Amino acid sequence: MNARIALVVGTSSGGSGRHVRSLGEGLVARGHRVVVVGPVETEREIGFTEAGLRFSPVPIGATPELGDAGTVLRLRALLRNADVVHAHGIRAGALCALAGVGPLVVTVHSAPPEVSGARTAVHRLLEKIVAGRADLCLGVSDDLVERLNAAGARDARLAVMAAPHVGRPFNGREHTRADLAVLPERPLVLTIGRLVEQKGLDTLLAAAPAIADRRPDPVIAIAGDGPLWGSLHDTAAELEADVRMLGHRTDVADLLAAADVFCLTSRWEGSSMVLMEALRAGLPVVSTRVGGIPELYSGTAVLVPPEEPEAFAAAVGQVLDDTGLADDLRKRSREAAEALPTEEDAVEAVSKAYTGVAAW
Repeated sequence: MNARIALVVGTSSGGSGRHVRSLGEGLVARGHRVVVVGPVETEREIGFTEAGLRFSPVPIGATPELGDAGTVLRLRALLRNADVVHAHGIRAGALCALAGVGPLVVTVHSAPPEVSGARTAVHRLLEKIVAGRADLCLGVSDDLVERLNAAGARDARLAVMAAPHVGRPFNGREHTRADLAVLPERPLVLTIGRLVEQKGLDTLLAAAPAIADRRPDPVIAIAGDGPLWGSLHDTAAELEADVRMLGHRTDVADLLAAADVFCLTSRWEGSSMVLMEALRAGLPVVSTRVGGIPELYSGTAVLVPPEEPEAFAAAVGQVLDDTGLADDLRKRSREAAEALPTEEDAVEAVSKAYTGVAAW
């Protein structure tokens, strides 16, 4: 059956947005009619229409807003004739649930740490709304599935996630390093992501002087844009370390090819698409031990506790200083990459999920 499928997404310029684009392309290739619904800013960052997908703008922000009642009404009007509504993110899922649209599938991509505070309380409330009203809940890691079950989900399962391929390097390692003014003998430590609190980039900057305290001194490159760009840039400029703020980049494959170590300093995370990309590039990975990361990457990446700059710097330094360890991690990354799901695997999985909840 050629179904009418609505993919609903919130504010995202990272992995979840690219995952939605990949799913949309795959579903269209199977003959379905697909519309992506979400903020204009997400369309601008991800490019759904460039991929040949229909897009309808709806303001779905990262936090509760005064206009949410209007958003719920707009979602109800836009999605009333959909055969399946698939929301991505707990905010998008809760707003669709409140709109009463369906059949409703919700994929939860991450959750904040279990600490007291307004953010945690709001997230728990949204989880309960999603769990109580969604026909199917998908979590990108086992810990998220457990949270959804604890919130009362009638059906919670593990999502199949695949990072869209960033393609082959266009310029290659040497040319890209030359463009970045990184001398051949200097290690390049790279992170890529949206510059928001979740990504914990203040931890990387706090670790930067200790990482740089070796010869030849490494270059630490931060690729990405977001609301914290200004404050992170100002902090980086005052450090006794060579930190480069690269801004938004479209040459991710080249950056990965140019790097010697990939870092992820997130405070919370789901499956992390960018780590999948780093594995495919065969890079040694140092990451914080949060969310679904230990479950997915233990034994492949070097894992350290979140928000501990000294521990993070020590782990990166160990990889930089021990060529045997670095080579072993590269081997582990390549082996892990071979086992990663493909984009077609992800499309097949959601197609089966839709068949299970929709009457077709």
